[in-house]
Amino acid sequence: MIRTATVLFAMSLAAAAQAGEYMEKTPYQLARAFSPGVITSGGITVWVAGQTATEDSQGNDIANNFESQVKQVVVQIDDVLRRAGGSLDNVVTMTVFIKEPRYGDKWVEMRKAFFKNGNYPASALITVTNFARPGIEIEIQAVGVIGDTCSNDNPCSIEGKAKKAGNK
Repeated sequence: MIRTATVLFAMSLAAAAQAGEYMEKTPYQLARAFSPGVITSGGITVWVAGQTATEDSQGNDIANNFESQVKQVVVQIDDVLRRAGGSLDNVVTMTVFIKEPRYGDKWVEMRKAFFKNGNYPASALITVTNFARPGIEIEIQAVGVIGDTCSNDNPCSIEGKAKKAGNK
């Protein structure tokens, strides 16, 4: 419970060190909570292995419980990135595997809560037939970039530089 509260608190703060420059999103991409691309230059890349969970941080059984598994898996991703010196705010891309297509909209709704600032990772959402262990409903693999030189305030892309120049 403490870990979950810590992650939720950290996600609610405005991130001082974003992972990179998040490209402009179409209305569809905003509605589905993903970026078409994230530009990075430099920084430390952290490749987070696919995360699953059938127990939460307190050892409670969450097998076959999609929402609880999403929350736990996000905590695990944040934990890996924190061990490397970052946080969930440093995720630039994620591949999300779900067992049931009916979970797709729920996942999008939940992702919006995890990335409140609108800097959504580039993402893929894939439906699979099954997972390696019974009771798993979701697996998320992620890549984080910590200490990147690109950001929305300091764009590296042609698009971002033109937009910034137009705002001056």
